[in-house]
Formats: sequence, C-alpha cells, structure tokens
Amino acid sequence: MFTFVSGNLALDFAGTVKARSTTFEDVLTSPAALADWIVAAGLLDSPPPSDADTLARAVRLREAAYRMALACTRDSAFDDADRRTVNEFAGSAPPSVSLRPDGTVLRAGDADAALAAVARSAIELLGGRALVKECGRAACTRLYVDTSRGGSRRWCDMTLCGNRAKSAAFRARHGAP
Repeated sequence: MFTFVSGNLALDFAGTVKARSTTFEDVLTSPAALADWIVAAGLLDSPPPSDADTLARAVRLREAAYRMALACTRDSAFDDADRRTVNEFAGSAPPSVSLRPDGTVLRAGDADAALAAVARSAIELLGGRALVKECGRAACTRLYVDTSRGGSRRWCDMTLCGNRAKSAAFRARHGAP
C-alpha cells in the first residue's frame, strides 16, 4: 500500500498522493491510514492514536513539504507559508529511541513526534538543496532524490515507473497495441 522509493522520508510522505496531476489518489484516507504509514515508515513501532485533526495537520505538512520540494526541482524560492509550516512541525520533539535488552531499537512517541521527524527530514533535504527531481513518467508525480552518478536518474523507481516507461517506448517503436 505504501511506497518508499524517494530516498527521503519527507518525499516518501509527499508520495502518499499518487498521480497529483491526474487522479490525485490519496492513500492517507483516514487517521488509521496515517498511523499505519508512520509504522511502515519506521518512525514508531506501533500505530499512534490518530484522529481527524491529526490527519488534517499531517496533510498540511505533507502538502507544504511537497510544494517546497517541487520548488527545489524548479530552482525556485520556497513559499514563506510553506517554510513556516515545515519549521512549525520540526519544532516538536521527534520520536524517542532506546535500546531494548535484546539489542533491538524501540521507537516510541505520538503522531506529532512522527510528523516532527518528517518535517526535520524535509529541512535537512531542502536546506542542502539536494538534487530533487520529479519522476519522468507522465502519469507519475513522485519526487525523489537523484543520487545517481552525474544526476541522470529519470524515474522515481525502476520497477515502478522505469519499466512502464521503457515498455511504453518499446511498444511505440514496434507498433504494438
């Protein structure tokens, strides 16, 4: 259900909306879905309590981080309101971590702590003006960090969009339906 291919927690969070330019499929359809994403992202070990207000705040952070990352792809300035939103969320304490007796890591906190970690990830990424790109497949609007040599990566993920794009190009060249 959730995809983690962007190379950054905040970009993966922004990627919880698929095909923004066409169908705008939001996978965070409920507070429970947000809590499940937080666990799937490895931020907390168990789903935190979440309600409609928590989900609305999370969506506000997600959209601000998305717009800021998109501005980065276009070498544009960040919107001041988006910057303030991300900074506001980053001001909360992140999840606590500790070692259990068996040597595994315990990640604990509430939804606000998890959202603080997402906001901090956005700040670290965008403050360094990393090479953020938008997927080259027309139907995909996922943003990702291009860490390839020479900055030549074109798709958010080779198995998701790269194969689809290459297959479509092959069919177009060979006249297949």
